[in-house]
Amino acid sequence: MNIGRNALTLARAIAAVLGLAAGVAETAAQGLTMKVATVAPRGSIYHRVLQVMGEKWRAAEGANARFIVYTDSAQGPEAETVRRMRVGQLSASMVSIVGLSEIDESVSALQKIPLMFRTWEEVDYVREKLRPELERRLRAKGFVVLFWGEGGWVQFFSKAPLITPDQYRASRIFAWAGDNPQVELMKSLGYRPVVLELTDILPSLQTGMIDTVPAAPLWALVGQFDRTAPHMLRINWVPIVGAVVMSAKTWDALSPAGRDALTKAAAEAGETLRAHRNTRDEEIIKAMEQRGLKVNTPSPEVERAWRELARAAWPRVRGTMVPAETFDRVEQLLAEYREGKK
Repeated sequence: MNIGRNALTLARAIAAVLGLAAGVAETAAQGLTMKVATVAPRGSIYHRVLQVMGEKWRAAEGANARFIVYTDSAQGPEAETVRRMRVGQLSASMVSIVGLSEIDESVSALQKIPLMFRTWEEVDYVREKLRPELERRLRAKGFVVLFWGEGGWVQFFSKAPLITPDQYRASRIFAWAGDNPQVELMKSLGYRPVVLELTDILPSLQTGMIDTVPAAPLWALVGQFDRTAPHMLRINWVPIVGAVVMSAKTWDALSPAGRDALTKAAAEAGETLRAHRNTRDEEIIKAMEQRGLKVNTPSPEVERAWRELARAAWPRVRGTMVPAETFDRVEQLLAEYREGKK
């Protein structure tokens, strides 16, 4: 009896091992499929750098490897793509700080402090100082940063020529779905946020549900917001900062050759985006001006009013939208950088 049961148990164990081996062999034969999401439009520079990166990885990983990029929020908003990576439905995603904050809120310091940064060089300096810690925290949550990137400076696009902070209080302003702290901050300052997904911005402008959109110029151009909201206030409210992150599980499944190729290709993708950022906004704004956009540059007095508004918001941002320790570190690093520039 015992001999029979032991033999049966051994046979099952051997079958299980053989089945597992067959499954591994089948996976190897089929090749690894990488599924990457982005809210960026198809054909945009963000889509193109992902495609190039994917082709270089695929060449190293093997002929059967596949790299699929889902653009235009096809996999849902950024928070949803993070969830999909966690459950294995996606391998990676290109996300802004809105999505990265779903993983760890410390990254919010790079984007969610209004009028804190003045130039891309300041953003670079602070990010490079914070990067080791940020990437360590993201890795601890199960995500690997492939590369960091930027999406332009947020400007205000509106149907009417609004200029001062008070004038914007009467408008209905787009707010990103999933960013509840930002919504509460806007309300506390006397503004009227309307929470929407990115794909709902244009129809909401057309129907009058909103009349103002804070957006980087590229998003305004691609989304054609400027056709319905033809006035832009040049304010550089916050930089759009983000990264391409991959689930640690997918990263660990890569071959050594594939991992090395992806690391190199990701670094090149980040450099490609960085090389165009200083001129991209200006070129896009000029293109929109040619089709009717009117750009308003605030006077020194109006700019001071905006900076006073931003500084009034900082205590509400610190400790809620941005961890207090990280907020203080950003201020310290910027003071250090600006003193060095003097």
